[in-house]
Amino acid sequence: MKRIILTGGGTAGHVTPNIALLPKLKDLGYDIHYIGSYNGIEKELIEPFNIPYYGISSGKLRRYFSWQNFTDPFRVLKGLSEANKLVRQLKPDVIFSKGGFVSVPVVMAGKRNKVPVIIHESDMTPGLANKLAFPSATKVCCNFVETLKQLPEGKAVLTGSPIRQELLSGNKIAALDFCGFTAGKPVILVIGGSLGSVAVNNAVRGALPELLKTFQVIHLCGKGKLDQSLVGTEGYVQFEYIKDELCDIFALADIVISRAGANAICELLALCKPNLLIPLSKNASRGDQILNARSFERQGFSMVLEEEETTKDTLLEAVHKLYDNRATYMDAMRNSGQHDAINTITGLIEEVRLNK
Repeated sequence: MKRIILTGGGTAGHVTPNIALLPKLKDLGYDIHYIGSYNGIEKELIEPFNIPYYGISSGKLRRYFSWQNFTDPFRVLKGLSEANKLVRQLKPDVIFSKGGFVSVPVVMAGKRNKVPVIIHESDMTPGLANKLAFPSATKVCCNFVETLKQLPEGKAVLTGSPIRQELLSGNKIAALDFCGFTAGKPVILVIGGSLGSVAVNNAVRGALPELLKTFQVIHLCGKGKLDQSLVGTEGYVQFEYIKDELCDIFALADIVISRAGANAICELLALCKPNLLIPLSKNASRGDQILNARSFERQGFSMVLEEEETTKDTLLEAVHKLYDNRATYMDAMRNSGQHDAINTITGLIEEVRLNK
């Protein structure tokens, strides 16, 4: 049987793309094992899938002073020893790493034991952990065309990011019933981010009377951000957060207004949803969402409206323009080769396995 080791941890973003690959890897006949830290978030997220999980010691290399900088090198060395032992024991055909510092010893152990390694980098600018791991990699996947020039020559592959397959299986009729909407009017889905966005929420609500003349609006506004004065407004529903019904709501949406986090926009790309991105401003971030949004704009996947320029009038103009040209954006996404990251990445896994 073919065997693969998945690794990655520290944050959910270093684990969920691995989880998205699981069904396809099982279909391809892989015996799947996971290496993460002893008690990191990756252990909690992987446990429900009944995949053998192995914890190793993990440290972090910091660019700032911390007393842990004096002890973490010993944890890293221990992790290297443990990862090397596990790779020799499991004898995988290939290793797939989603990043995070716990993945570095696993990737290095792969090279030491002549196991091909594929790394996935989500962000436009590679993180330190992946930079340390690149020399040990056979291939390096990424989400943004601009990232290619920052990756090792001959190893870089533009794949997009794997997303949860349940998002692709939504039911429009169920969403119409859930929202109390009619079938004859287009739907806008507004996603303000997990904590909600005051700027996006205010702009949408300010434009709501005009928007509702043409559209129905589903507004995911964030915890504590509900506007009670709008409860019961025909054609408008608001939720702090949606989980189980999200796939149905995505299926129903004709266009999406969203922040521009890497995982969020890769989901929109995979779903081929025409979108208006309002990235988090540089005043509140390091500007990565702006870079993400402009990349998708250049590739024809998205329209972009800067937060500082977002008003009732600019939002209305952008929404109508996006809706009128939605087919153009959908075609660009479908033809990109990045909207089917799961098949692209698993195909690459098979390729490096066969050529090892």
